[in-house]
Amino acid sequence: MSTTRPYSPGDRGPEPSGASGASEGEAPVVGAATGAAAPSVSTAPTAPSASSAPAVPADGAPQARGRQVRRLRLEGESGVVPLARDFTRQALYAWGWLPAAGADQQAAAEDVLLVVSELVTNACLHAEGPDELRLACDNKVIRLEVSDRGAGQPSPRTPHRAGRPGGHGMFIVQRLCLDWGVVRAPGTPGKTVWAELGAPA
Repeated sequence: MSTTRPYSPGDRGPEPSGASGASEGEAPVVGAATGAAAPSVSTAPTAPSASSAPAVPADGAPQARGRQVRRLRLEGESGVVPLARDFTRQALYAWGWLPAAGADQQAAAEDVLLVVSELVTNACLHAEGPDELRLACDNKVIRLEVSDRGAGQPSPRTPHRAGRPGGHGMFIVQRLCLDWGVVRAPGTPGKTVWAELGAPA
């Protein structure tokens, strides 16, 4: 697994600055949960028309249309791990990964939620908290990105000892993901830790 490449070989690379956070051709929708201090969310429309909704065939495998992107601002929020998991779960429903039609699809969705939890927790423990969660999905891969202002370099603890408390987050990410890495923007503090998981067959 790479921790030096800014993006995996199949990825198109970082989006140009000013990217809207929605699928190509769609306007972003900013949603806010009810209650005080709701996080800023940028996403594709949450109630798409029948013509724009992802098709879910009889076998239940997700069939996202093009590359879809959702962003959740986490900076200054409390309870960011459950917030990030709930946001990701909603995206998985919108993209047809959930409800799961079978055990493989259920396992794939649970892996995505676990990796999101680990990346956000790692930012909380080692980088003064996450700034943003970004999810991008196409028909084959879901890409998870967590940005923070930390200077450290995440890496799996070696040697990994399953019985030792703590230190398992990046080992879990390494085991579950197709690839993962770190992106740093020159001249700015912080980093983005990304991970990619394959869509269920």
